[in-house]
Amino acid sequence: MRNKRKLIRGVFAAVLLASVLFTGCTEEEEKQAADAGIIVEKDPQIASDIPVVIQFEEDDAQEAGAGEKDLQDEDTGSAEEEEETEETEEASGDEEATEDEGTEDEETEDEEAGDGEEAADDEGSSEEEKTEEETASGPVTPGSVESVGLNPGWTYADYSAINSGSAKLYRAADSRKGVVIGVNAGHGTSGGASVKTYCHPDMSPKVTGGSTGAGAIKAAAVSGGMSFADGTSEASVALREAQILRDKLLAKGYDVLMLRDDSDVQLDNIARTVIANNTAACLISLHWDGDNLSYDKGCFYISTPDGIKGMDPVASHWQQHEALGRSLIGGLSSNGCKIHGGGSMNIDLTQTSYSTIPSVDIELGNAASAHDDATLSKLADGLVSGITGMF
Repeated sequence: MRNKRKLIRGVFAAVLLASVLFTGCTEEEEKQAADAGIIVEKDPQIASDIPVVIQFEEDDAQEAGAGEKDLQDEDTGSAEEEEETEETEEASGDEEATEDEGTEDEETEDEEAGDGEEAADDEGSSEEEKTEEETASGPVTPGSVESVGLNPGWTYADYSAINSGSAKLYRAADSRKGVVIGVNAGHGTSGGASVKTYCHPDMSPKVTGGSTGAGAIKAAAVSGGMSFADGTSEASVALREAQILRDKLLAKGYDVLMLRDDSDVQLDNIARTVIANNTAACLISLHWDGDNLSYDKGCFYISTPDGIKGMDPVASHWQQHEALGRSLIGGLSSNGCKIHGGGSMNIDLTQTSYSTIPSVDIELGNAASAHDDATLSKLADGLVSGITGMF
């Protein structure tokens, strides 16, 4: 505002001077010009010859110069401030860019670390899953021996009458196949012949004869078995054969479930069958036929009679039983063992009636058959051949 007033006063003085120069002035006008700081000669000259002198008050001139300097300083300051602002912004931008780059690097490192951890977790999960698959039935220690009792919650367990004993599960030490072969040394349960159990889970009568005649609803929980011509019990020979077979199977990498691993086990035929159903891939029971013949009749398996093929669980598994029986007879035959007739005989057995895995009773001869360790080893080799053909 102050500069504007100075400018107006300057314009007014210029106008008044022009008036005096061209037209002359009155005394009143001279007085006004004097008041305005204008010196006027009383004898005017031609306008082009008259020098124009405009005087401002000293304070006004200083203020005007100061104003111009302030404007210059403001312009200079503004420019410097703008430059400083631009430099500050550039510096800030560089810092932000550096921080962003650092953040991105950190994020990348975090992501890479996370990916590594996830990969490690995946590898760890894979190893855990593999361990769980290998130990689906529990922790496995190669070369170990475990006891397996009858679980009362297993299907058909409540049909068993003698079940205070336990089976033995042998784990292969080397070249493990992860397959459990159930081996049942027939007979060998003290007091088993005096206890009765149902022949069939539906409590229907037997359809064929055998140690228990056709039409019977119950049979001996475990029969005593026959004796060889030299007086050796079938039960003891069956146990010896089971032990030789066990060792050969373990050497091949198979695990072996020994349903009877001693002279006596308090497990009846149903208990042995149910334990195998829930622990093994198959069940092979070892027997010799008590036919009273004076000559060695050879080996055969007990096949499933037509009369029980429609009964559960036989209906769903009898073909597996037959396949296992044929494979065992094939192995025995290829190993030079004598085979009786066509290699099978239809008999209604408790074991077949309750089995839910491939299951067979194999008769390795009769009372007239040799039963020394060499003969038993040869029979075991034939059985191993048949087992490897199935598993």
